[in-house]
Amino acid sequence: MPPNNPHPKMRHKPKPPSAYGRRVFQSSHINAKLPLPNHSTKGAAISARPHTPLSLSEFFAPGDRPLRPGQRAELRTIAHDGSNETTVLIADQVIEAPNWTPDGQWLIFNAGGELWRIPADGSAKPEQIDTGSIRRLNNDHVLSPDGQTIYMSNGDGHLYAVPISGGEPRKVSNDHEGFFRYYLHGISPDGQTLSFVAIEGDEPRRINIFTIPSAGGPDTRLSDIDKPNDGPEFSPDGQWIYFNSERAAKTPGHAQIFRMHPDGTNIEQLTTDARVNWFPHPSPDGEWIVFISYPENTLGHPADKSVILRRMRPDGSDQSDITAFFGGQGTINVNSWSPDSQHFAYVAYPMD
Repeated sequence: MPPNNPHPKMRHKPKPPSAYGRRVFQSSHINAKLPLPNHSTKGAAISARPHTPLSLSEFFAPGDRPLRPGQRAELRTIAHDGSNETTVLIADQVIEAPNWTPDGQWLIFNAGGELWRIPADGSAKPEQIDTGSIRRLNNDHVLSPDGQTIYMSNGDGHLYAVPISGGEPRKVSNDHEGFFRYYLHGISPDGQTLSFVAIEGDEPRRINIFTIPSAGGPDTRLSDIDKPNDGPEFSPDGQWIYFNSERAAKTPGHAQIFRMHPDGTNIEQLTTDARVNWFPHPSPDGEWIVFISYPENTLGHPADKSVILRRMRPDGSDQSDITAFFGGQGTINVNSWSPDSQHFAYVAYPMD
């Protein structure tokens, strides 16, 4: 999704891929300077694997958002009731936005303008996914329901598709007259339609919700308002699109969770609290929605905040906290549920 200003999309030039194909992390790149993480999550069962951070600097240039001194990025999985938390990967640079593959085997995340995958149990080191000439990816990427394709947003403001095994991407989005940038968030259960937001128009620019065929085709507008919208994602039955919006806000930044039918009708507000709520993600079985909740008066979805991951039923009932930590931008921008709907993945950014 479009982040806060200044626009922290990947603008650096990543290092070229290895002439020997896919790059993998070697054990010589372990950095043991940072201490082990200390989690206090309810019922947490932290993985027993060594939790020293991987040094990523030899594999790609840092993104526009560096970690703070003494900060690290931790890719974690957790059950939706807050139990069984596991740290899969600790890194010394920003990693973001995990997806869980439909076969349950891999977590896919972005770092340094590229996509990477790691076994969901953390049993091996990450390896790069070849995205060809597209090397300025951000944290908006989703997987097709059959697990064969990755759809992704690039720094040029367009959407692309690449095979899960890697290859040269296919452009999905359209060229527009005037300012129009695509940020991907969801895919329909049949894999035929992508949901996205676009930053559009002259200043002050607007952020509205659209869909586009995953094979390419015309954009369909679902919202046309001045207040920001974000994170549109299909329910597993295809009957709803969940999203966050400031459409009901009386103060700037006060985003809440909504849902609407895929044609943009029957909008319902699901959260009404004082906190700032973003990025609703339906579970594959349709039983739960997980979202990230920022403190009151937060503007946008910034990094480095004390945030809470919360869950609720699809109609907004039965809301409860799952876990609290230091994070925000990059934590859970896209759907990261496991295929069995028992766990999801996220990224925390704790300080020493």
